[in-house]
Amino acid sequence: MLYETKPWVTHYDEGVPENIDIPEISLVDLFRASVKTYGSSTCTIFDDQPLTYEEIDRFSEAVARYLISRGIKPGDRVGLLLPNTPTFVIGYFGILKAGGVVMALNPAYRPKELEALSVESGVRILISSKVAYPATKQIQAHTPIESIIVDGVESDILDDHDIGWERLIETYADGEKINMDIKPDNPAVFQYSGGTTGTPKCAVGLHRNLVANVFQFSRWLVNTEAGKETVLVAIPLYHVYGMVLGMNLAIKMGAKMVLIPNPGDLDHLLNAIEHQQATIFPGVPNLYGAINAYQPVLAGDYDLSSIKACISGSATLPKKVKEDFETLTNGHLVEGYGLSEAPTATHCNPILGENRTGSIGLPLPSVRCKVVDIETGEQEVPVGEIGELILQGPQVMQAYHQQPEETALVLRDSWLYTGDIVHMDESGYFYLVDRKKDVIKVGGFQVWPNEIEAVIMGHPKVREVAVAGVRDQHGNEVAKAWVVLQPGEVCSEDEIKEYCVPFLTRYKIPKFIEFRESLPRTRVGKVLRRVLTAEHNQENP
Repeated sequence: MLYETKPWVTHYDEGVPENIDIPEISLVDLFRASVKTYGSSTCTIFDDQPLTYEEIDRFSEAVARYLISRGIKPGDRVGLLLPNTPTFVIGYFGILKAGGVVMALNPAYRPKELEALSVESGVRILISSKVAYPATKQIQAHTPIESIIVDGVESDILDDHDIGWERLIETYADGEKINMDIKPDNPAVFQYSGGTTGTPKCAVGLHRNLVANVFQFSRWLVNTEAGKETVLVAIPLYHVYGMVLGMNLAIKMGAKMVLIPNPGDLDHLLNAIEHQQATIFPGVPNLYGAINAYQPVLAGDYDLSSIKACISGSATLPKKVKEDFETLTNGHLVEGYGLSEAPTATHCNPILGENRTGSIGLPLPSVRCKVVDIETGEQEVPVGEIGELILQGPQVMQAYHQQPEETALVLRDSWLYTGDIVHMDESGYFYLVDRKKDVIKVGGFQVWPNEIEAVIMGHPKVREVAVAGVRDQHGNEVAKAWVVLQPGEVCSEDEIKEYCVPFLTRYKIPKFIEFRESLPRTRVGKVLRRVLTAEHNQENP
């Protein structure tokens, strides 16, 4: 079949190979190689304060010593509940050096969300921000969490089993170099995902998976040079996208990382680009679009000409957003595609070559792809026809944590069944058509309708509810809830949204609420979400 001939390879930028040799190393090996090469160079910039590769190495050794002293063994999970700060980077490599598995958590999660994920993943120690500490103490007794490392808090005010970040670094600064035998096939990260079937699952990413994706992209970005780049890390590091294409790619390249904890603060972000001369900027369409429309940018108040390469992921990149951003920066903004089960990317448009409107791009080096029939997943479909994307590659996850049945559904005969509906053109460019699953992607984060429905059903005035993803006036995917009230009840949209606040992270709360007399259902009683979304689209073209 045509897919086996890899037609996409002929459209690679010059110098990008069909296949690449992935070294048999761990992420720790990758990090230490960069420390050896770029030791005195700046690794992170945060609030204008630099840390060198050698300093990040030294501080992460202290973290590893502490974790080992607390009984962390190879394979044990250690949580990171932090925004984009040097503490995240140091903690990440400290956990890996100790042989632990990184479990990165969104700092915006509510206590019940943190509790559920901590229990399911088996987190033993948590590195937390000062802001998140009260929430972690609230749920700790109901989780396996034994102690908490708190950034920005003095140890004197913490519980006996907890420790402040500065005291940890000071206390464990000296000692023998950590030398755990970490293999490429050891688990490195737990990344919660909607899964290809739409329910939350924990994808286990091996060291070799993340190393492979870093090497793939370091070859893909042909207009960059090792040791001379500055990466603006505005996408969250707790998301595998930011973790791999922000932090780990920067480490591999010996780049300077400019850490942005709040990308919504556009002045701070734009100042960072200008003053630090950022050259690589992975992000999401919403952020690029916000920069395009920001009045000070349009007035020429910021010089963004240092930008060379931007990878856009997690949502469709509108043509106008791409064109306007490239005009502003004179750089290259290209759309890619990935999923947590192949942390983090499998496709990307060429950084210098042809970008096709609406395309998620070409499979990366060493990635094989097919489009198969949606019903059975066994028959390849002809070029141009839609089907489910399946793929093989060195970045594909090992499994879902403790879910062998779900793993068997998506990993079949060494192929990853993505659950995404695509088609491929004759040149090997792929186009995302729809999702087989019901998962909603809000700002790049996966939101599950069932979770929102369960919360809203707890409202005493609600009789029925259905939730699905729709597009807002800007073309962004958001959650919408269709609500049927109890007889005689009156309720407002704001009342439903306010009810959700204690239970759901902000981006999970539906942007739109529509009250109805009834919900469309199948004969066996299943709500027809597709009918609801079709009606919404007709009313909001």
